[in-house]
Amino acid sequence: MSERKDMELIAELVPAGSRVLDLGCGRGELLAYLRDHKGCTGYGIEIDDANVLACVERGVNVIQLNLEEGLSIFADQSFDVVLQLETLQHLRNTESMLRETARVGRIGIVSFPNFAHWPNRLRVMGGRMPVTRALPYEWYDTPNIRVGTYADFEVLARKNGLQVLDAFGIQRGRVVRFRPNLLASVAVFKFQRG
Repeated sequence: MSERKDMELIAELVPAGSRVLDLGCGRGELLAYLRDHKGCTGYGIEIDDANVLACVERGVNVIQLNLEEGLSIFADQSFDVVLQLETLQHLRNTESMLRETARVGRIGIVSFPNFAHWPNRLRVMGGRMPVTRALPYEWYDTPNIRVGTYADFEVLARKNGLQVLDAFGIQRGRVVRFRPNLLASVAVFKFQRG
């Protein structure tokens, strides 16, 4: 299944007409999709020059900013939805960025590679780090600072006073609700302040 299907599954969590902030928006594909299919407005945050240019060419509002510096330029609850898709694993300040997501948005949606997916477990049991579609890098050249699991995020959310509104995994473009910590390569959480 394509990454496009994963994007569409996550887009279903965003209410039509929402004001959206996409942290680590990449080339702006999701924001353009939300604009064109759900009437959403908002901004992307991206650090990479080429990705910022791609956003501009796509007509997506983008701010070039290092997420490690926080979101102090935004007021509390200034967005309906804050997306943090495939970015948590790249950040040093994961916990504070999660709190910032809940501060500036009424709803937060995060996704990240689920390290507890069963093929990853087998690979580690065999003595090697996994290389998969969700975790496509060798251990020595990965941009990921950390790896996490579906179950770990549930604990992190509780610790930070977040109420999980929906949670599921994604595997090959399909939603996984039965044993997502084991059976899904990507974890997805929709949350708000508790």
